[in-house]
Amino acid sequence: MLKTLKDLFDSFTQPASSPQDTAHAVQLAAAVLLVEVARADASAAPVEQEALLAALQRKFRLAPDEQARLVELATTTAHAAYDYHRFTGTLNDHFTHEQKIHLVEAMWQVAYADGHLDAHENHAINKVAGLLHVTHGEYIAAKLRAKEDARLP
Repeated sequence: MLKTLKDLFDSFTQPASSPQDTAHAVQLAAAVLLVEVARADASAAPVEQEALLAALQRKFRLAPDEQARLVELATTTAHAAYDYHRFTGTLNDHFTHEQKIHLVEAMWQVAYADGHLDAHENHAINKVAGLLHVTHGEYIAAKLRAKEDARLP
């Protein structure tokens, strides 16, 4: 398992040499940003973890063991990261604009999963949306959709 984690991490830190390496780098970048939202507030609510896993499943359709490895690596990578640029750069290179909007919406879903929006979660999503070149209108629309999905007032 360590070799698999190392291979996945190496695929992110080195230039992609194959479509599979590119896919791994994109998956890791998206997962790191979702993990960042989940850990942005003081509490790590299990419901936020569930929302994170659901978002990854919707986007990448991974097997449960692959998803667990991805989240483990994303968590480790997020703890070591000092900014979002390398992750958003990967996504800007490989995601369509629509996919970026969906990721921002997934970030909002993770933030709203515990029924409370923390200022740190809001700030992280705002920063990522800007780095992904998501317009303010698209950012707000994604936020409202996620809030409605969470059935919050």
